[in-house]
Amino acid sequence: MMSGMQIQNISMRFDLPNGSHVQALLDVTLDLKQGELMSVLGPSGCGKTTLLNIVAGFLAPTEGQIMLNGHQVLGPDAERGMVFQQGALFEWMSVRDNVSFGPRMAGKKAADWAENVDHLLDVVGLQDFKEKMVYELSGGMQQRVALARCLANDPDVILMDEPLGALDALTREKMQGLVLKLWKETGKTIILITHSVEEALLLGERLLVMAPRPGRIHKEYRLPFADLGVGKDLREVKTHPEFGPRREEILSMIWDMEEEIMGRTEENA
Repeated sequence: MMSGMQIQNISMRFDLPNGSHVQALLDVTLDLKQGELMSVLGPSGCGKTTLLNIVAGFLAPTEGQIMLNGHQVLGPDAERGMVFQQGALFEWMSVRDNVSFGPRMAGKKAADWAENVDHLLDVVGLQDFKEKMVYELSGGMQQRVALARCLANDPDVILMDEPLGALDALTREKMQGLVLKLWKETGKTIILITHSVEEALLLGERLLVMAPRPGRIHKEYRLPFADLGVGKDLREVKTHPEFGPRREEILSMIWDMEEEIMGRTEENA
């Protein structure tokens, strides 16, 4: 059986009520090996979230298919876990009840999930808060709950849509370190959407830059920073001689795309 994920010739077209259409994605093809960590960047409207929603099974592509471990993705499934920008948690439930929600809904007995849930609460640093209601937690702690809840379902692939975007700088850096730790410890395949070039560099052993209208792969990088950052101070990683030049190169690339989009918008105005 073929392992990993194959994104094969994915196109997505949205037809509008006025008879026009938007080509959100065009012929996106990509192979992702089991255990790879890929960050995805690009200007607004480049189809990043659309692609993630197709991989998650929330959207059916107009053309192409997603294959995971030898079978076609046809809808949402526990083999693919999603972490959103806002945790999408049950605020009236305790931390522990949120994390154990998936196994409980799958009909598993407490004896089968209790130990793993406690282990995950330890890993994300929430063991002392497990009886707290989610609404009592800070934004950073809520995102830790969301990560633990995703892992409790033991998915093959973790999909993250701007999961750290709403956090303050210090909390965000701590959470970036946690994502790297979980990646190395669990061996999960992770696809992470972000608007931050620095974050994409730090968290992507593969980094995809997408171009807009239609959304497509513009350039791909293979980078050392994710491996270097596991268990390290991420500020040290940023002093690596390759980090600054790569950041400037990608920032310029995205800036040029944004300028082109603005030019097109003004022409059509």
